[in-house]
Amino acid sequence: MYGKVAMPFEQLHLVVPDRLATEDFILRPITADDAESDHAAVMESRHYLRRWEQSSWPTDDFTVGANREDLAGLERRHADGRAFTYTVVDPAEVECLGCVYLMSTDARMFTEADIAPLGDHRWDDYQAAVYFWVRQSRLGTSMDRALLDTLRIWLDRDWGFEGYLLVTNEEFTQQVELIEQTDLRRRFVIAEAGKSGRYLGYA
Repeated sequence: MYGKVAMPFEQLHLVVPDRLATEDFILRPITADDAESDHAAVMESRHYLRRWEQSSWPTDDFTVGANREDLAGLERRHADGRAFTYTVVDPAEVECLGCVYLMSTDARMFTEADIAPLGDHRWDDYQAAVYFWVRQSRLGTSMDRALLDTLRIWLDRDWGFEGYLLVTNEEFTQQVELIEQTDLRRRFVIAEAGKSGRYLGYA
């Protein structure tokens, strides 16, 4: 395992943005009240989310109630400053278009993983790992690229991280190709136990 001394978010004294609005979408903290709209986006996108998640989630019988429980947990973690989850909604805030997750690089999922740097990069130079997905029906509109570009500006301008990584799974080839069309470059390969596909960290 590659040595890591990253700090938890609670020790970074972050000023956490509560909203980001563009002409095409809004990011705001997800809550349990988003269960129905989020569930619709998740289930529409379930086939590629399983590759992205490297699990059976969401199962075909995943319910709105189960999703509400998951979102309540994310809402608590957001409120506690342990990790931050934003729903991506249309400007009318009716339709869920995707989701964004910010995790500390000292999270257990990373401390228990086998992380290999590519080159001389140091894991502890990065304070956050950022994941995102866009619902299946919006991939054809290039919304994923618009969200990626917006996220990079937002993270650089408003969050104050000394460094952050954008992370995806190698088996989610559509998102890998999207990221590699930018000037971002692979910095780390992250292997989690029990998962066939490795995660890739870009900066």
